[in-house]
Amino acid sequence: MRILGIEGTAWAASAAVFETDDPAALGHGTDRTPDPASDHVFIESDPYQPDSGGIHPRESAEHMANAIPGVVDTALAHAAERHDGDGPIVDGVAFSRGPGLGPCLRIVGTAARSVAQTLDVPLVGVNHMVAHLEIGRYQSGFESPVCLNASGANAHLLGYHNGRYRVLGETMDTGVGNAIDKFTRHVGWTHPGGPKVEKAAKDGEYVDLPYVVKGMDFSFSGIMSAAKEEADAGTPVSDICVGLQETIFAMLTEVSERALSLTGTDELVLGGGVGHNARLREMLAEMCEQRGAKFHAPDPQFLGDNAGMIAVLGARMLKAGDTLPISESSVDPNFRPDQVDVTWRGDDESVARAYTDDGAIRGAEATVDISTDDVVKRRVPKTYRHAKLDDRLRGERTKAEARLTSDARRAGVRTPVVRDIDPVEGVITFQKVGEADLAEQLDPDAVRTVGEYLARLHQAGIVHGDPTTRNVRVGTDADGNTRVYLIDFGLGFHSGHVEDHAMDLHVFAQSVEGTTDDAAPLLDALEAGYEEVGSAEVLSRLRQVESRGRYR
Repeated sequence: MRILGIEGTAWAASAAVFETDDPAALGHGTDRTPDPASDHVFIESDPYQPDSGGIHPRESAEHMANAIPGVVDTALAHAAERHDGDGPIVDGVAFSRGPGLGPCLRIVGTAARSVAQTLDVPLVGVNHMVAHLEIGRYQSGFESPVCLNASGANAHLLGYHNGRYRVLGETMDTGVGNAIDKFTRHVGWTHPGGPKVEKAAKDGEYVDLPYVVKGMDFSFSGIMSAAKEEADAGTPVSDICVGLQETIFAMLTEVSERALSLTGTDELVLGGGVGHNARLREMLAEMCEQRGAKFHAPDPQFLGDNAGMIAVLGARMLKAGDTLPISESSVDPNFRPDQVDVTWRGDDESVARAYTDDGAIRGAEATVDISTDDVVKRRVPKTYRHAKLDDRLRGERTKAEARLTSDARRAGVRTPVVRDIDPVEGVITFQKVGEADLAEQLDPDAVRTVGEYLARLHQAGIVHGDPTTRNVRVGTDADGNTRVYLIDFGLGFHSGHVEDHAMDLHVFAQSVEGTTDDAAPLLDALEAGYEEVGSAEVLSRLRQVESRGRYR
């Protein structure tokens, strides 16, 4: 099988040829994955380089219109050289259907339709962000990893479950590359800013900047504003660059570990152009090694926007019969990865793995030892983080968890009793509560109680910060009645703001959608429980938060 791929979502006009001698391995249910050592990939790219500032949509589209014909011709010429003379030179044409800049996508779509019609071969429309994930699966051979997409316009965590790629966490404002570029434009550097920050950071000293993680979601707006203020105040730019890298990449690494902990998987792949940064790859690899997980970053040619990943995923989709009629091949600038019907993977595959308590649990930021009556939680040092940042976070979170766990009990929420705390070493001893995580015993009644508890917290001005199905315990009392307990308040804080309260509900909903087969009745129960006790304004704001995810 030989596939032509065409990519052009924003800045890189690119065409590629992917060829495999074993197309059967592209389907699910086989006992071999495609072998990147023997399968053939050829990529031709012509990137847009703005003279100043960031990407200008009009100039990018003009570049795409001029460059796409050339890269496609080069790729087709390469395919012709490898053709044996029997049939068309490619078996199908795959193109990036979205997300991206509309004018650029339309140019690519027109080129793909033209080639497919000329050669009389099938057309395949590929989601650009899913392609970033699938190229990592292709190269690593991992079964069902969590994927961290870190690119210019995006930053999110994906995992396959129940026929779709689920968004486990994402930026709530801007993509990671764009966030860095906003700072570099502020100090007068040209696009792209990421490589310049990486270079400058080699000569700087760490500067403390805001660190914002909300469950597995995160925000970059505060850190960008603080970085600009530091530059305006005269702080050496190289020092700010160290702070930016250490803070932003630690946030991405932490939420990746949270996704591993939530799903129970031990595989992580990286995608996106920011993945070129050596410090980010180092942090992710160190985190995975520390928790006994496997990590893979694709070859550099597959990290930025490239047609190779479009062609590879296009081959899998073509093998599954997932093609597009010309009349239905319009592009979608807002094409989210969780909107894709995944036809090329098995229904029984999932990022969510079986998870049981064995007396020693490694969570996202701590180890937990469970005895008959007590639970000892140790926030072990995270060696991937800068030492100053790690010390600050461990100390702040340990004290916040002890205080807020007790505050929540006074607000009428079942929590474990805090029996001892050592904030210096990051150790808390709790009363043991429940018999299992909610993730193992999900039912609407228990989830409804979670909704009620979150409402009680919010009435008391408390935000949990990380209410996932792993941070709720369930059990029964002596009379056989179900008891629900909220645990792990380490990301919590005091706030009466409706936005913070809505984010609590959003974080819990994401954990349900990413790991369960039938999320709808559970989410209905969550909101029903919240509505009974809490504010309708929070539920209204939740709708806004849900629509705020990147490319919604």
